[in-house]
Amino acid sequence: MDIVLFHSTYGLRPAVRDAADRLRAAGHEVWTPDLFEGRTFETVEEGMAFKDEIGKDELLKRAILAAAPYSERGLVYAGFSLGAATAQTLALGDEKARGLLLLHGTSDIAENASVDELPVQLHVAEPDAFEPDDWLNAWYLRMGRAGADVEVHRYAGAGHLYTDPGLPDYDKEAAEATWRVALGFLESL
Repeated sequence: MDIVLFHSTYGLRPAVRDAADRLRAAGHEVWTPDLFEGRTFETVEEGMAFKDEIGKDELLKRAILAAAPYSERGLVYAGFSLGAATAQTLALGDEKARGLLLLHGTSDIAENASVDELPVQLHVAEPDAFEPDDWLNAWYLRMGRAGADVEVHRYAGAGHLYTDPGLPDYDKEAAEATWRVALGFLESL
């Protein structure tokens, strides 16, 4: 499977590279675009300020340009938090998308979004201040109306970016469970 894996608002951190290596070890080809051009951040607030400085349109442009050379192959779009939101936007706009793997995040869905049973898997903390229950319920319904085949996996007590061992949110048990399920999902595509 060909996978493009987008980083969170912290930037292209070692955890993203490690995740890509884990996916490669399972036989996948993985690209990890650096949408922040080498910048990484210690806090969410710093990363969000930089993201806002770049602007949503420029960030999306960078993501599209990074994925474009591989999209003819039929990509699986994946990402962490902000990167998951980016992956979702690209997957919903790419008729050749093979799947969507969302780790710790979702995004708005255009009213006219339409996919043909796109396999989608979301892994998110429970509760998650960035992905509140009301939002997730509405997101799930909108994704279904758009034609996606959605699975949601919740991890009670985990922090928002619980798969990143370099952050305070890290939860080893939830992270390993996430990777087990996610690798099975990718294998099924």
